[in-house]
Amino acid sequence: MRTIRSQRPIFYLASATLILLAAPPLRAQEKSVHPGINHEYEKNPNAKKYAESFETEGREAFRFRKRILAACRLKPGMSVADVGAGSGLFTRLFAADVSPGGTVYATDIAENFLKHIEETCNEAGIKNVKTVLAKPDSSGLAPGSVDFVFLCDVYHHFEFPQKTLASLHAALKPGGRLIVVDYRREKGKTPDWLMKHVRAGQEVVTREIEEAGFKLKREEKFLKENYLIEFERVEQTE
Repeated sequence: MRTIRSQRPIFYLASATLILLAAPPLRAQEKSVHPGINHEYEKNPNAKKYAESFETEGREAFRFRKRILAACRLKPGMSVADVGAGSGLFTRLFAADVSPGGTVYATDIAENFLKHIEETCNEAGIKNVKTVLAKPDSSGLAPGSVDFVFLCDVYHHFEFPQKTLASLHAALKPGGRLIVVDYRREKGKTPDWLMKHVRAGQEVVTREIEEAGFKLKREEKFLKENYLIEFERVEQTE
């Protein structure tokens, strides 16, 4: 198993307008919308330590992993991307659902997470996973390479959501699907630390994704701390 390293450059321009709650034009974003949100993941993190916190009953996405997996509706032969794969929890689950003939691309900006995924997949005898080293503003996925993209508690870590979404839109085949699981951000309900950690709530996330060339298709209601929404890739017109 080898890690695919994106060769796409990151462009920085001198002037930019940053609006957090009203997304600027798709290709105009040059500044991070949440500087420092990924600082701990850029410091060569201890993947095994993080796996202990990611894969625990205290995390809603872990408790409901089987229902989330069912909501993804994967089929053998599909090519899917677990973007911001972390410890590889869903990567390994997806690998079974798309077998035989399918491939799972596990992408992350932290190389140690990718190494951990490779090790755990090797230990489990999983052969259909490929790791991809992402960039802060790009998934690293090749154009037209996947049928399905999955983001679990990852969208709020997108420092350059418009550019990253553009790369995901390009990576998806026509009619491809995107599922987002992320934390609710509701005043009076969401803990203060999470209100500070999560940049935008479901309404803003939905708007940003739709502006990037996706159509909202449905929402699942079985989660409480998180929401699960599904989008379909649509062709963009100038």
